Amino acid sequence: MKNPAEIKSFGTYLRKLREEQELSQQQLADIADVAKITVQRIENAKFTVTLDVMVSLSKALNISLSELVNFKIQKKK
Repeated sequence: MKNPAEIKSFGTYLRKLREEQELSQQQLADIADVAKITVQRIENAKFTVTLDVMVSLSKALNISLSELVNFKIQKKK
């Protein structure tokens, strides 16, 4: 993702998923084995997420990678 609007939308979607599972940023980071600052930066559109991080986040949230990367389609529902 290089489009700033897309990066922001992904961050918003990640925050929504995290909050739906009642996880703090620290809890998600711990489960995904990433730094809390990584989660913060993604949610605040300050970080372009890598595939490795996306895989870790999808596993931590118990969703498929496909569901995580198709956030624009899901957001319209």
